[in-house]
Amino acid sequence: MIPAPEHLIIAPILIPFFAGALMLIYDDRQRRAKLAISLVSAFATLVCALELLSRAKAQGPGGAEAGLYRLGDWVAPWGIVLVNDRLSALMLVLTGLLALPALVYAAAGWHRQGPHFHSLFQFLLMGLNGAFLTGDLFNLFVFFELLLAASYGLLLHGGGQLRVRAGLHYIAVNLTGSALFLIGVSLIYGASGTLNMAQLAGLVPDLPEGRRALFQAGAALMGLAFLIKAGIWPLSFWLPTAYMASAAPVAAIFAIMTKVGVYVILRLSFLLFGAGAGASAGFGAPVLIAGGMATILFGVIGILAAQGLGRIAAHLVLVSSGTILTAAGVVLAGADGAILAAALFYLLNSTLATSALFLLIEPMSREEGGIAGLLALTADAYGLDEREEEAAPGAGLAIPGTLTVLGLSFGACALALAGLPPLAGFLGKLGMLQGLLAAGPASAALHWIFAALLLGAGLATLIGLVRVGVQSFWAADAPPPRVLALEIAPVVALIGLMVLLSLKAAPVLGYMQQTARALVPPQSVVVPAVAPVTAPEVAP
Repeated sequence: MIPAPEHLIIAPILIPFFAGALMLIYDDRQRRAKLAISLVSAFATLVCALELLSRAKAQGPGGAEAGLYRLGDWVAPWGIVLVNDRLSALMLVLTGLLALPALVYAAAGWHRQGPHFHSLFQFLLMGLNGAFLTGDLFNLFVFFELLLAASYGLLLHGGGQLRVRAGLHYIAVNLTGSALFLIGVSLIYGASGTLNMAQLAGLVPDLPEGRRALFQAGAALMGLAFLIKAGIWPLSFWLPTAYMASAAPVAAIFAIMTKVGVYVILRLSFLLFGAGAGASAGFGAPVLIAGGMATILFGVIGILAAQGLGRIAAHLVLVSSGTILTAAGVVLAGADGAILAAALFYLLNSTLATSALFLLIEPMSREEGGIAGLLALTADAYGLDEREEEAAPGAGLAIPGTLTVLGLSFGACALALAGLPPLAGFLGKLGMLQGLLAAGPASAALHWIFAALLLGAGLATLIGLVRVGVQSFWAADAPPPRVLALEIAPVVALIGLMVLLSLKAAPVLGYMQQTARALVPPQSVVVPAVAPVTAPEVAP
């Protein structure tokens, strides 16, 4: 039973906040206690997210309405408003599903490689959940900065020259994005007099010409900040090295970081520039289509050119982001929402699969000594003490059939990411292709190019991953790696979720279709559903 149900919306923010703050009191050597607190917090947050998902499904006819929560009962735009709808609840659940396996994997030794790992992890969860739930742009900026600050520490976790260099690039790029975000938000406030998303949606159709240009300039700058986070080409140069260099559990949770940018683009594009936005309708659609397709192409080239599994996985993140951004742009330009529903299904599957792939990289390359060597070095700096004796990753008992389990897990990830049956990646891509074919003759050439990129990305993914699989499992002379159960279990769990997603594809796709219908309708339907507040007066 979940207490205080009316306050449940804020629980995914408060639970990791208090857990992260509590762990700062503990000495950093009491890692078992921190691990227990972190796991309990992540599990409780996931339970709350599942309950919010259930509520989002039940709200309004077809689940098209949203649940609201006003902190201190202050009315917007003066108070903080949290919004729980189908899309935000979906992202909360996905975050929870990635967090638990990443924490279990970290227990195998990665959490000992630097200070305050679990606190930073919890603050990252708090920032992610807050960004998915907030109903105004100011608090979106606050939660965005919070998750970025935590991600800086997590990316540098464990040290090492490559990680520090990649981390500095990551920090510089994201600080630039934050500056663009702040300038964009300032312009939007100057043009409209509010930062509440629902109020903005009501004001956009009636903005005077001069203010509309200022509003669109602000939206463009803010969109640029989130497109950097989503990894759109050519602003994605930092992402492959940063993700490849990060520790395995950090990379696994980072699989959803690019989806924060995608989420905000989806949320604001259809809310502010949908069919009911008057002269602003469809604003930004060409950028999303062209940038998304260029990102897919860049990701495909990166997959084929990469020599290591880490860089391939990082480029697969780009392919995933590019695919969803292109689908969003196509729908924003006027195509049917069925493409968006399939893209959301694809988002779910591709995020789970890339997270599992990041967890497989280190066990598959352990005998090569690269990351294992780094573990040994950093363990000397931060590692074991007399109070807690924990086994290093390389000292675990050999699991019978380790190579078989690793190979099957790797094969499942390859099938899911390439979009081959029977896993859910095939269904997501098939849904997008069917939506493109049903869109009619309008922009047919553009749709065919997108369809070709979808198929080409699947083929390139298969070629790249099969090449790595052959080198790792068939052509390797080294003895099978010694892997802990704590490292294998999270991967198996994520693959199990993908299998479950495939088996339950019909109800999940039904949920995605309802989510797409709630995102894309005319604004006259959306605005009262998101936040029934009075729009402020705009000075002439």
